[in-house]
Amino acid sequence: MKRKLTAKEYTYVASMLFGLFFGAGNLIFPVHLGQMAGSNVWQAILGLLITGVGLPLLGVAALGISRSNGLFDLSSKVNRPYAMFFTCALYLTIGPFFAIPRCATTSFTVGLEQVLPQNGSNTLYLLLFSAAFFAAALFFALRPGKILTWVGKILNPCFLVFLGILVVVALLSPSAAIADVEPLGDYASQPFFAGFLEGYNTMDALASLAFGIIVVQVIRDLGVDDPTAVAGSTVRAGIFSSLLMAFIYIAVTIAGTQSRGVLEASENGGTALAQIAQGVGNDVESLELIGGLVPGVQEVAAVHTLKIEAVQLLDELGKLSVHGNVLSKDETIAMSRCAPACACC
Repeated sequence: MKRKLTAKEYTYVASMLFGLFFGAGNLIFPVHLGQMAGSNVWQAILGLLITGVGLPLLGVAALGISRSNGLFDLSSKVNRPYAMFFTCALYLTIGPFFAIPRCATTSFTVGLEQVLPQNGSNTLYLLLFSAAFFAAALFFALRPGKILTWVGKILNPCFLVFLGILVVVALLSPSAAIADVEPLGDYASQPFFAGFLEGYNTMDALASLAFGIIVVQVIRDLGVDDPTAVAGSTVRAGIFSSLLMAFIYIAVTIAGTQSRGVLEASENGGTALAQIAQGVGNDVESLELIGGLVPGVQEVAAVHTLKIEAVQLLDELGKLSVHGNVLSKDETIAMSRCAPACACC
């Protein structure tokens, strides 16, 4: 029985976890933060890292150290009715209510909108793009056994190359010094707390409670069966992934700040990122057009976890209905409807 992963396997698992975390919000919020924070960017970055990197790391660590079989199992330590409510609420939040819609819209804004003809048909273009986008996402989601291959070995390295080229070129040709950029809005008076809230808006703190079980399963599939070794490997993979995420957050945020020399602060980070790509040259813009599509597709890999938790929820509903009167009939019906809804997100 294997006691630990090899360095190569750690790299793949950490890359996969990073790919699951780094979705649509992780692109748009840091670059927008950079444009808004101006000369107060370092205080804002500190707040961003606490909630955008620190809390997700704690979530993954909680799944690993507790040796739970998923979010439902972890939250059941309070009680089962709470576990059902919290699991449904979390998955609906990171699924159809908030995160999934912005996957397609952000990828469209960053990757395609800027090169399409501006003839008033953007709504139609977005509709067609969304259909193709979610078809691609469904292709990957229906192959959960290949999640390490698709995300850790293919999609994520491609995305990092595209994003890296854009950020390096932008940082090497800044249009303004950080000290000369005027902070705007709340970043002028409370940059740390504004960044703190922006990091939470990435929703990775919530997603970490779902993604942790994916990491545990992949580590087990790689041959590590001892619970202590699985827990340790999960935490270490989380640390490596968090360090990479923190580095990219800082680089993208600084690129956003330095872009203010030639750009006004955009209404959202998707527009800002597309404008920065246009500003650094046509070749980089073409790469970013492709790279902008990747994070959203990666984010839908959470469907694998949602399906597992939905099955657990339905199983627990059956047990509660048979063995006790913990839930009323109406509550049982509501929860049984919530589980498959989560699985379909």
